[in-house]
Amino acid sequence: MESNRLLQMLLDHPGQYISGEELSRRLSISRTAVWKQINKLRQDGYEFEAVSRKGYRLIHSPERIHGEDVLSRLQTVTFGRQIHVMDVVKTTQDEVRALAEQDAVEGTLVIAEEQTVGRGRQGRKWYSPSGKGIWMSMLLKPRQPIAFAAQLTLLTAVGVCRALRKATGVDVGIKWPNDLLIEGRKLCGILVESISEDELLKYCIVGIGIDVNQQLEDIPEEIRSVATSLRIESDSKQDRTLLIAEILYELEQLYNLYNEEGFAPIGHLWEALSVTIGRQVLIRTPQGESSGIAIGLDPSGALLITDQHGQERTIYSGEIQLDRI
Repeated sequence: MESNRLLQMLLDHPGQYISGEELSRRLSISRTAVWKQINKLRQDGYEFEAVSRKGYRLIHSPERIHGEDVLSRLQTVTFGRQIHVMDVVKTTQDEVRALAEQDAVEGTLVIAEEQTVGRGRQGRKWYSPSGKGIWMSMLLKPRQPIAFAAQLTLLTAVGVCRALRKATGVDVGIKWPNDLLIEGRKLCGILVESISEDELLKYCIVGIGIDVNQQLEDIPEEIRSVATSLRIESDSKQDRTLLIAEILYELEQLYNLYNEEGFAPIGHLWEALSVTIGRQVLIRTPQGESSGIAIGLDPSGALLITDQHGQERTIYSGEIQLDRI
């Protein structure tokens, strides 16, 4: 590929400028095509300095995630101990599903540098550029009724939120049920997909997508007002490997607590980190819209609201919009 050949030329001359004319001649492409390939590499996490009359100089190559580096930082017993790191996949959810059907052990983890068809809740596309974020999925095998699967979504939100707060100091909060926000802008999505057998969960695939080291120009213009990254909010580049290790540790601790004591302690932790509780919310469901003030979670993890008539209602699913009260 032209971009790979161009990159290799710059790697072969560390710290040196190569003119657009010279790159064009060596690659037998136009200077406009050279510029397009430079931009393609920028999207993959490479950083260049471009100086008039000098040309291009490579100043930063993206840091890759390596399985052995993750393992060396893990404090877990099972979570992430079986790890697969891939360069480009359609979606890490599909990769874990294939491993689950081959009887992979609980805690098996797939991490990708890039997803080409990453997805979020309700089939939405999740933008997953190379080398910038954490795109990973993990296999869980809880032996409980499928009706409780939604609780694992809330548990995951708590674990990721606690880990990001601890590792970065950024004030991350949870919007019901599982979006992580900073000042109203989203930086993390969670997708839990469940497979059942005889009314019990056979396994769950916990997908986590976090915008980590994107800068403003890396975020598509159409979502810049509603999306952010840890790098933007902390004003510093983040160690993705460290974040992964912290997340897995928090998730394993919470999962063990959940298996021992049920959902109640997880629910309390979720409420403490919530940016939904105490806010006026608009809920959209296939059946229509409703509104009220969010007051907490019920024992199943559903959202409790008080509507305009003072009646308490239980919301099991839907999209919510937050307003200040």
